[in-house]
Amino acid sequence: MFPEIHLRLPDWVGSFCEEWSAPFVEIDDRAQFVIELARANVARGTGGPFAAAIFDYERKTLVAPGVNLVLSASCSAAHAEVVAIMIAQQIMGTHDLGAEGIPMLELVSSTEPCAMCMGALPWSGVPRLVCSARGEDAIAIGFDEGAKPQQWQHELEQRGIAVARDVCREEATAVLRDYAQGGGLIYNGRSRNS
Repeated sequence: MFPEIHLRLPDWVGSFCEEWSAPFVEIDDRAQFVIELARANVARGTGGPFAAAIFDYERKTLVAPGVNLVLSASCSAAHAEVVAIMIAQQIMGTHDLGAEGIPMLELVSSTEPCAMCMGALPWSGVPRLVCSARGEDAIAIGFDEGAKPQQWQHELEQRGIAVARDVCREEATAVLRDYAQGGGLIYNGRSRNS
């Protein structure tokens, strides 16, 4: 018998989300929420310096938070964007977050998606992406973002996914730097071979 796979947000995430007042009217409000979620994930020792959330774009309300669970779940696929997408899919009861009858959704991430998370976006159906720190900011502290097309945002836009970059970039980059300076584990699957 093989083990079952379960991903569960840390217990503190629910109360963290309740402390933020909705609606998240401005794009900066939504970005600040995920940046602080990433900061809390590090401060509470439950994961890496990344967070994401899916919002109902029209109502400006939170649908699903996600934090990086790579280390705590022993799962390299448990990136914040993937966790937020999976939770939103469970809440909405569908694999297609762009389906008829689903509100317009927006994925907001504290850092641009890595190669894996970029690949997950078109499959999820989410039609909007907002990013704070850049991939190069994560690379600067030692994370491997994988092989992405140089014009990755154009690739997503070609698939009908609107992309906004550099929203509160300085604040998000500070979370990455603080994590590295605080001795946070920089985990890369191929670190022995680099």
